[in-house]
Amino acid sequence: MKFYRAFLALAVGAMLAVAPARAVELSIVSGDTGNGIKVLREILDRYQKRSGNKVDIVVIPPSGTDQFGQFRLWLAAGNSDIDVYQTDVIWAPQLASQLVDLTAATRDIVAEHFPSIIQSQTVNGKLVALPIFTDAPALYYRKDLLDKYGAKVPTTWQELADTAKLVMDKERTAGNKDLWGFVFQGNAYEGLTCDALEWVRSNGGGQIIEPNGTVSINNRQAAAALDMVKGWIGTIAPPGVLAYQEEESRGVWQTGNAVFMRNWPYAYALGNSETSPIKGKFAVAPLPA
Repeated sequence: MKFYRAFLALAVGAMLAVAPARAVELSIVSGDTGNGIKVLREILDRYQKRSGNKVDIVVIPPSGTDQFGQFRLWLAAGNSDIDVYQTDVIWAPQLASQLVDLTAATRDIVAEHFPSIIQSQTVNGKLVALPIFTDAPALYYRKDLLDKYGAKVPTTWQELADTAKLVMDKERTAGNKDLWGFVFQGNAYEGLTCDALEWVRSNGGGQIIEPNGTVSINNRQAAAALDMVKGWIGTIAPPGVLAYQEEESRGVWQTGNAVFMRNWPYAYALGNSETSPIKGKFAVAPLPA
């Protein structure tokens, strides 16, 4: 995988590591996708039972861009209603000045996590967050349809486009008029930045901003990658993909109307749920390179 996305709960490590002498009430803000809020509630229920503390979840919309803007407003205003923020891995530098230093409180558990993620959440020697889970993007594919037409799992974006069109065209000819080849996150938000970074970097176009701070996006390989994606719209991807975030992509995929989907691991269990039309019909592979 080329790009890792981690959601981090600020001060969660301190909450879980040390039970205070008397019970307290806490609030955590989360805008997770799929069944993420349900899973978070289950985790917090276990914590409440063990600690005696009470934790409420403040649910906000799932768009990372909207969340980041709201968090900055709350923190700048000194909002005291939120104790714990569930954040994305890339937000630490912008939020660090208004977050608690967790270094001392978490010294006994930081070794349980990937060093690179701990480093990403350490700003000027201050650890501001710990992982609650770590994400990696994946290519979801309809194994039944690829098998039906003797197609292989694509390992390049061109192979994906070719296979998506092949299966889509044959299925539509057979009467499956609603099937599309590929769905992804095309809305103008942080999720599209993740997708674009994957396309650009896998085509040799750099990573938009390099580790030394150089802006590298203005190059031929990056432009070629984005032109490639532009050509997908209305051919193998529905025109509406330009408004899709994670859940819209999953909605099309899980109803059986896409051959391929780019999404996060949360979609796997939901796709295999008892009521899912695609249960047992799909598999997951690394993103094309």
